[in-house]
Amino acid sequence: MPAKSVGAAAALVLTAALAVAGARAAQSPPAPVWNAAWSAAPQRPSTGFTPNWSEAGFSGQTLRQVVRVTTGGSRLRIRLSNAYGTSPLHIAGATVARRDHGARLRAGTVRQLTFGGSRAATVPAYGQLTSDPAGLPLRAFEPVTVTLHLDGTTGPATFHAQSMATSYAADGDHTADVADTAFRRTTQSWYYLSGVDVSGGDRPVRPGRTGGIVLFGDSITDGFKSTPDRDHRWSDALAERLATTGRPRPVLNAGIGGNLVLNDSAWYGQRSSARFTRDALDLPGVRTVVILEGVDDIGYSETDKPTYKPAPVVTAAQLIDGHRELIRQARARGIRVVGATLLPFGGSDHYGTRAAAVSLAFDQWVRTSGEYDAYVDFAKALADPHHPERLDPRYDSGDHLHPNDAGYRAMARAMDLSAL
Repeated sequence: MPAKSVGAAAALVLTAALAVAGARAAQSPPAPVWNAAWSAAPQRPSTGFTPNWSEAGFSGQTLRQVVRVTTGGSRLRIRLSNAYGTSPLHIAGATVARRDHGARLRAGTVRQLTFGGSRAATVPAYGQLTSDPAGLPLRAFEPVTVTLHLDGTTGPATFHAQSMATSYAADGDHTADVADTAFRRTTQSWYYLSGVDVSGGDRPVRPGRTGGIVLFGDSITDGFKSTPDRDHRWSDALAERLATTGRPRPVLNAGIGGNLVLNDSAWYGQRSSARFTRDALDLPGVRTVVILEGVDDIGYSETDKPTYKPAPVVTAAQLIDGHRELIRQARARGIRVVGATLLPFGGSDHYGTRAAAVSLAFDQWVRTSGEYDAYVDFAKALADPHHPERLDPRYDSGDHLHPNDAGYRAMARAMDLSAL
């Protein structure tokens, strides 16, 4: 065959192959758009505020954890963190299901999870792992259970200390149990579970003005002193307010009790700038971050509690520089960043003449500098009208530092939704 004929034939074959490939691509469904629907910031194993299982870890047990998603979808996947594990974590099996009550599941909703097509998985030391999608339709504000079978001995467990929610453990493999009979041990921490993502909702969340919102901070963001198992953190209240005003958006909680802007802590996590990307900026679908942090930086040196000693004396300029680093990181990712003034804390163990002066200077910078894209003024919104350095008694949990359930709702009301 002449060379020109051979070339023409090859061109025809290539054209036909490209046409077939293009037709197949056109018929393939688009890649799912994943959005974080729930999150918790990982922490290193520690005794922390309350007794937990993190230092002992697990051996031949099933762990059932309950979380509430803030946006719905037709499919979900989970994210597991072994960020502080010094050896690989073996997952023998995992399921997700809708929760009935406590550790009891709704019949017919249990879905087996896979990881790369396999029921078993290994999370690398210091690493993380995302499951394959599972077909479990969820509505916004619906509780979902994640059940993990840990058949080996895990060693100390990466966890989130202050869940304000009950988790359950049983001996043996009970991943498919609908009943709660075997789950006799309880804790108020989450272990290994760092996120639940959804896709395929009726109103899918896509990048832009409708993207997810991360609340980043310390124990106040974490919801400390809110009523356990009632989802009364300010992140819950903000998500509910957005939904009732017809502007639903996922709201993700990236608080860690005791967390600091400027320093690492064995109990209270890495400093904010070191964990900001992992716990906030990298979450799927996030477009806005609200930052409330600094009261522990300026207050630990005032308290006699030995949880963080020796505590450095932090100036307003140092705290502001720490926040500027968070602003820089968010802007580099094209994410809107909203600042918050510190809640009143007069009368608490964090309060003193120096801490009060630093708080006032920092709050004034948040209000007037224009360095944040917007701000929310919690210092004014939750203040006692007669003693503005103190929390309004209606909002005080009793320690003069953390809000109660009503206080967390007041925080959500104080947020100008257009600022998000």
